[in-house]
Amino acid sequence: MNKSQLTRQLAEAMHISVREAATIVNSLLAAMADALARGESIEIRGFGSFIVKNYGSYIGRNPKTGQLITVAPKKLPFFKVGKDLREQVNRQRKKQGNETP
Repeated sequence: MNKSQLTRQLAEAMHISVREAATIVNSLLAAMADALARGESIEIRGFGSFIVKNYGSYIGRNPKTGQLITVAPKKLPFFKVGKDLREQVNRQRKKQGNETP
């Protein structure tokens, strides 16, 4: 599912226009991005949580030249799936017969 599909599905479920649904989706995503940029975590019970992980600097290699370089420290968003969502996905896999041995 992509953003436009999510917007259409929200519009249908809420019986609102696609334009109104797009405003809601964009506002929600912007609020989440702003919170993560401030270093806050986001927890949506039953779905999962978004946190910002800090990665220290390290020595890497330039893939073109092979030269050693220092990679600067960085912060990246990380999603941890919630128990309810994980179980729902696994139940769906079992129903479809996609269970691996």
